Formats: sequence, C-alpha cells, structure tokens
Amino acid sequence: VRHFQEGHWAMTHQELEDVYAALAQKIDAVGADNCELFLAKLSLLLAYENGDAEKVADCIDAAAASLSPRDL
Repeated sequence: VRHFQEGHWAMTHQELEDVYAALAQKIDAVGADNCELFLAKLSLLLAYENGDAEKVADCIDAAAASLSPRDL
C-alpha cells in the first residue's frame, strides 16, 4: 500500500525491491568498466526528474552518510 510522505507518494516496499533488482541487473549488464558512468548518468537523470535541487542534495548527503570517511 502506497502512502503519502513529505508531499509525495512513496514507493511500497515491493516497488523498492523491484527497483533494487532492476538496478542490480542493469549494473551487471553494463559491466564493471561502465558501472560508475552508468550510476552517474542514472543519478543525473533521476535528479532531473525529481526537479528539486535541495532534495537531491539531501539525498546525496544521505547516500554518503553510511560510508566511512575514507570512502568519501
């Protein structure tokens, strides 16, 4: 069941699992040599679709928060 969160409809757990599976499959398909470029392109496309630069910046910070400082 979808729910309304912070002004937009959030994905269900199953939808998020499906996105994860599709992402993992595409990462495998593009190969290790193209993985970083693929993820950069995907990030920019999703940021553009989101349309909210502040929210995108918050997502960037959230994604980096779980990495150790040496990984940043």
